[in-house]
Amino acid sequence: MSSQNRAAAGSSVVVAVDQGTSATKALIMDAAGDILGRAHVSLTQQHPQPGWVEQDPLAIKDSVISAIGQSLKPLDSKSVLGIGLSTQRESIMIWDRATGQPLGPILGWQDRRTAQRAKELINDGAGPLVQRASGLPIDPMFSALKLQWLLDSVDPDRRLSLGGKIAAGTVDSWLVFCLTGQHRIEAGNASRTQLMNLDSVDWDAELLDLFKVPAQVLPDIVASNDPSSPLTVSDAAGAPVCAVLGDSHSALYAHGVREPGTVKATYGTGSSIMGLLTEAAKAAPLAGLVRTLAWHDGAPRYAFEGNILATGATAMWLAQVFEADVAHLDSLARTVESSGGVNIVPAFAGLGAPWWDERAEASISGFNLGTSGAHLARAAFESIALQIEDVLAAAEKSISTPIRSVLADGGPSSNSWLMQLQSDLSQRTVLRSTVPDLSALGVAHMAAIQSGLCSAEDIEAVPRNRTEVHPQITGAEAAARKLSWSRAVARARWTPPAEPGIEERQDVALASSAKGTGK
Repeated sequence: MSSQNRAAAGSSVVVAVDQGTSATKALIMDAAGDILGRAHVSLTQQHPQPGWVEQDPLAIKDSVISAIGQSLKPLDSKSVLGIGLSTQRESIMIWDRATGQPLGPILGWQDRRTAQRAKELINDGAGPLVQRASGLPIDPMFSALKLQWLLDSVDPDRRLSLGGKIAAGTVDSWLVFCLTGQHRIEAGNASRTQLMNLDSVDWDAELLDLFKVPAQVLPDIVASNDPSSPLTVSDAAGAPVCAVLGDSHSALYAHGVREPGTVKATYGTGSSIMGLLTEAAKAAPLAGLVRTLAWHDGAPRYAFEGNILATGATAMWLAQVFEADVAHLDSLARTVESSGGVNIVPAFAGLGAPWWDERAEASISGFNLGTSGAHLARAAFESIALQIEDVLAAAEKSISTPIRSVLADGGPSSNSWLMQLQSDLSQRTVLRSTVPDLSALGVAHMAAIQSGLCSAEDIEAVPRNRTEVHPQITGAEAAARKLSWSRAVARARWTPPAEPGIEERQDVALASSAKGTGK
């Protein structure tokens, strides 16, 4: 039976929403795993000061309701069994618990306004405690520092927080509150706040005290597939939220990864490289990587992850400099066979994994009078592949297992030339998903199982359509390019001289990677 006929017959479906920084997407999936409808609602960010990244909470809520309605519109009749939510992760906000009105903007995961506070905590020696409990290094990317800043701005003495007047949450928590009235957070998203203890899967009292966050403002932590109350708004009113996952976690789930040994890379504004951990490796040192909770479907499943702050954002930035679009930049980059010695290290807000160095400065090096716009364009795209390879190499060392292939997803992964660059520079096979909206699809699969639309066996049998990309340059050529890159990263991370008049650049990149400190 065709998708249209099943839709006309009123077959049961699940609605999956992928709420990201630049857009909210929705898709409708039936029991056969077919996609019956899609929707896309664009969003904007605000940058009121350098390093500040904000979004409008009400605009995000409205975009989700709109996307659900648009995706369901083509169906003549429908029975929505459940909703799945895949969301941006570390972004956080606060709101009035009684009225539901936001008390400020959403502070985006890219927001760096708390960099100074992060430095102070690191200098005070708080890093080991935070990493041991949460699995995460102290960095402005994670939610805890942003939440402290928000509470300081509206409730400096914490009187309102302690009195139960303020609610706080990540984007998934905000959306579930808006859709159902419940104040809860999915365990994987909670693990990204830097306030949850990974072992107990509960809020950690020492971390709450360190970041000055009263427990009263926080939502209940629930399993990824714990059904919510029925929705009270949207065209899917009456259906529960059956599954919630962070966007990167959802992509891993959609790839069909259920056991350790497989690694995926999600390409976007930034990038996430993630793989499941064995029970034995759950507490092992991870050089330059973070430990996180992938999902909780009856038991917590742990993962390692490397978060890169700027990959696709680099191409977008350079395209703006050229007063062009990314497609033009891509065409320009393909006209040269190398970057001509140019390296662009996109440390626009410091460097994430595997360095975790907020002091690093964005740099362009290796250019000369013969450098063209095409060389710069190619260097921008190569920086995407090279940063991802840095994380893959760190992961390979940490898990003591060769990574011979990597699963790829996300918008930029549709660029075959970029995937060839990745395979060439990594000297690994890239298995690119040909399925769009993988972050939405993963949570659709989990929601389908939880709602009874499909069995776990049905989901396991869904084809994972992929394109294989193999290296086309030699290992020696790849090694030479990576050496040039590593030197450029080291220069971008140089430490200012301790005494006036002493100009000493510290080539610390490789050493800090081995130590896993990023400092």
